[in-house]
Amino acid sequence: MNDQENKMKNNQDDPRSAKNGGDPGFKVPAPSADAKADANADANTMRAANAAAAQASAPAGASSVPADAGSAAGIEVAPVEGAPATDTSARDQLLGGGIFVVLLIIFFFARNAYTHHLVRRRVAPSAAGTAGWLLLVGLGFLSGAAVLAIMNSAKFLSVAVMVPLLVFGVLALIAALLTGRR
Repeated sequence: MNDQENKMKNNQDDPRSAKNGGDPGFKVPAPSADAKADANADANTMRAANAAAAQASAPAGASSVPADAGSAAGIEVAPVEGAPATDTSARDQLLGGGIFVVLLIIFFFARNAYTHHLVRRRVAPSAAGTAGWLLLVGLGFLSGAAVLAIMNSAKFLSVAVMVPLLVFGVLALIAALLTGRR
């Protein structure tokens, strides 16, 4: 077994591998022997430049790390910790859709209660029914906006998505209140 096969076998156990759901990043291989011989000519210049850059970017009082700390095994390049994820996973979509459906079921019972309340207040049954459906639609638009904003705010919390949902939701609620009057 050569070194490449050993590395591949060891990468399978890496918790950041794509198989485990994380972003595996990538690893820049260490330079070969020929490249090391060529690099020795510029090594002093590179060390001086790296040390100057490290000192310029390091805050006051911070200890400096040697420039050759990871050069023997190569340089590992991994995703930045805390980088925003802009893609919505299937799990998030399923949870958001489930929550939205549960809210719609709750709003349907609220529509029935509101319609019954308006009929008891001597509003015409057709007007009460229309007001109930407008209430359901308005609450549906508003809850859809809320679920999308919570599900992936980086993707859905934009003017193009939120403004129509919020405007139609508020207009439907206003129409429900106006239609439900005597």
